Amino acid sequence: MNTFVRIFVLSAYVTLVLGSTAKELLTPEFIDGLSEKWWGPLGEENNASTCITPFTIKFSKMMITDLLHRINNRREVTPPLEGVAFQYGFNTDNLDYWMDFWANHYNFTEREAYLNKYPQFKTNIQGLDIHFIRVKPQVPKDVVVLPLLMLHGWPGSVREFYETIPLITEYNVDNGFAVEVVVPSLPGYGFSDGAVRPGLGEIEMAAVLRNLMHRLGFEKFYVQGGDFGALIANNMVTLYPEEILGYHTNFAVSLAPGVLISYLSGSINSLHQSLVVDPALAERMYPILRVALLLMEESGYLHVQATKPDTLGIAMSDSPMALFAWLMQGVSGASRRSYKSRVDGGLHDLYTPEALIDNVMFYWTENKFTTSARLYAETFNMRTFGTGLESIPTPVPTCTVHAKDEIIYMSPAMLKYKFQNLLCSVPLDDYGHFFALEAPEVFSKIVLNALIEFRAYHAKNKNCNHTEL
Repeated sequence: MNTFVRIFVLSAYVTLVLGSTAKELLTPEFIDGLSEKWWGPLGEENNASTCITPFTIKFSKMMITDLLHRINNRREVTPPLEGVAFQYGFNTDNLDYWMDFWANHYNFTEREAYLNKYPQFKTNIQGLDIHFIRVKPQVPKDVVVLPLLMLHGWPGSVREFYETIPLITEYNVDNGFAVEVVVPSLPGYGFSDGAVRPGLGEIEMAAVLRNLMHRLGFEKFYVQGGDFGALIANNMVTLYPEEILGYHTNFAVSLAPGVLISYLSGSINSLHQSLVVDPALAERMYPILRVALLLMEESGYLHVQATKPDTLGIAMSDSPMALFAWLMQGVSGASRRSYKSRVDGGLHDLYTPEALIDNVMFYWTENKFTTSARLYAETFNMRTFGTGLESIPTPVPTCTVHAKDEIIYMSPAMLKYKFQNLLCSVPLDDYGHFFALEAPEVFSKIVLNALIEFRAYHAKNKNCNHTEL
């Protein structure tokens, strides 16, 4: 026990010291610089419009014709090794099925209409035209409406939230509030512009998306994020703690020093481990070597995209088959660990073919793979790590949910180094990384419950800095 106490104190001390040092960098000049940085073509700074214009997704005949030509004239691929499923990546025996479905059974007209089912817009933020969905609840004027920013990641898109949007925005009188959702395509993804110069990583995107909410009239709002959306939101609650009323994530991670030290301390013996994580959930974190090997096995894409995204993007821009395989390999691996032993990658178990190809279309239609992959190179580098933002605790009330097959599990004891007001941490016995797409009803209920928790927190802790919505 004494050893653990010493480790715990050391963890807290290291996090506090580094956090205090990093916090000195959060000057008004630093934060304003992020909010004012221009990511579009130089010389256009004074010509940028602040208008919010309606947007409609269009699958042009030219794009469809070109896509079908590439699919139907694809080169024969190398067959998989005998007895291999998804252990070496996407099993090529499955490609003919998926390419046939895309070319002959994916109804482009119907899918275009489906993807346009919600009001969509574009507005220019810091030189980039940002695409977003905005859905307002139909409620009487006296009903409190909470603004919720929902952020996707890679290899996802706004398509992940299509089934959740009506569930979250449907008014339930018992909650005492309604929800308005804003779901943007991250810069460089889908129908949002990518930067024209280096530097737009997770920290900088936090400023862009915060400015988007300000453009829409929300000075204070709630945030939900998964995957890269969670990393971006981590920075939002660090940079703008007075503006974020509550943060919910299904990908709760922190790289604060205390988190890592505590994690390592749990490997000393079972007693130390029980102080880091609930014994019932310990297998999600220990033994460390097994977890590390699993992460290494499934993160090869990350290293490539963090170092040579443009080279990889050449293949993805040229071949729809390559794009589909690269994206769906990631979907399979992050959905269930066991799916690597399935010849079909388990893709048919959790998602419809239309939903998966819808998601791929957000990358193919406007050739956005390369600009999306660059987010890794702009984030996993010394510039980002050198800011020390991960070491700065945030007071923003936070709720987390942990799918059983999520890529990483961090216990509440670890997360509290970063998220000081961790109100709830819900472990689930099912589901995977793409929680919203896989189980929209469960996901939506948990998000709404988090909003209830946030409102209760603010009602209990009213102060002059946070005006409750």
